[in-house]
Amino acid sequence: MPAFDVQAFLDTSGVATRVVEYARAETIFSQGDASDSVMHIQTGGVQLLVRSMVGREAVVSVLGPGEFFGEGCLAGQARRTGSATAIAPSTVHVIEKATMRRLLHEQHALSDRFISRMLARNIRIEEDLIDQLFNSSETRLARALLRLAGYDTQDQPRRVLPRISRESLAEMAGTTRSHVTLLMNKFTRLGFIDRDRGTLTINNSLLNVVLQD
Repeated sequence: MPAFDVQAFLDTSGVATRVVEYARAETIFSQGDASDSVMHIQTGGVQLLVRSMVGREAVVSVLGPGEFFGEGCLAGQARRTGSATAIAPSTVHVIEKATMRRLLHEQHALSDRFISRMLARNIRIEEDLIDQLFNSSETRLARALLRLAGYDTQDQPRRVLPRISRESLAEMAGTTRSHVTLLMNKFTRLGFIDRDRGTLTINNSLLNVVLQD
C-alpha cells in the first residue's frame, strides 16, 4: 500500500487550512507566541530552536517536506516553547488546533501518519544528541543535508533543494560557517552534492559519509 499523502489530502479534502509561503530566514513563530495551530511542511525546510533566559540559542531539530511541527498545542501547550524559522524558501500548511484534533479523530490514515512522524522525530532527536556527542562535524553536516532531502522519512527523497545559507547549515551541524564552507567544497569535489545558482542537489553517494563514520 502506498503511504498516505498528507499534502494531497489537505489540498483536496476541503478542510479549512491556510497555505503560507516564507522566505529564507523568515520567522514562522516565536518562542512565547500563542500555540494555536499545527503546521505541515510542503516545500523547503524549517529549523526549530529554543532560547534560554540569558539569550543563548540551541537548535532542537531541522525538518523537511512532509513533516509536522507546532503539535504542542494538541497537548494543552498554551504558548510556543521554541521558535520556528524557515531555512529555505518554504511553503507551509497551517491547520488550526480544533481542526487538527477533529481530523485526527475522524481520519485514521492521517492519524497513523501523524503519529508515525512524531515517533520518527523523537527517535531522530535522540540520534541528534548522540551525533553531537560522538560524531564528526562532517557526519553531522551530511546527516542534516540528507534529512532536508527526505532520505530519512520519504520513499522517494526530494534530491533537489533550494540553496541554504552557510549560517543555517553551521547551526544544524554544530560547527562554524567557515568549516561548513570547507566541507561543502569537499562534498562537491567528491560528487556527493551538486550546487547550481539557486539549488542544491543531494546525491545518494552522500550516504557514504554517514555509513563510514
